[in-house]
Amino acid sequence: MLKLLLLSLLQCACLALGQVFLKIAMSKAEKFCFEWEIIKSYLTNWHLLYSGLCMTAAMLIWFYILRHFEFSVAYPLTSFSYVFGVLAAVWIFGEAVPLTRWIGLGLIVLGTFLLLK
Repeated sequence: MLKLLLLSLLQCACLALGQVFLKIAMSKAEKFCFEWEIIKSYLTNWHLLYSGLCMTAAMLIWFYILRHFEFSVAYPLTSFSYVFGVLAAVWIFGEAVPLTRWIGLGLIVLGTFLLLK
């Protein structure tokens, strides 16, 4: 179970990091339209590339998890990506998170650990 937990945490961290890079990329991107200069700006956006790389890594780890572990245990562990997402929102984007959201995240963590018992 420890291997599954560590792989799931890595997969969720890659997924959340990909979303962070996507948020940064979209905040710097121009409004999309089918003009070459706009398309070129998207294709040369490094944050968008990093987002794709992180999400691809998350997908490959998920393939491994699906191949080697029970789906009924593995799938609920993906909820850790919510935890990583909120932590990124606070630490990277400086967002304020209300107490009720922290309680919800605590329940997610508690629920996933109960699932592994």
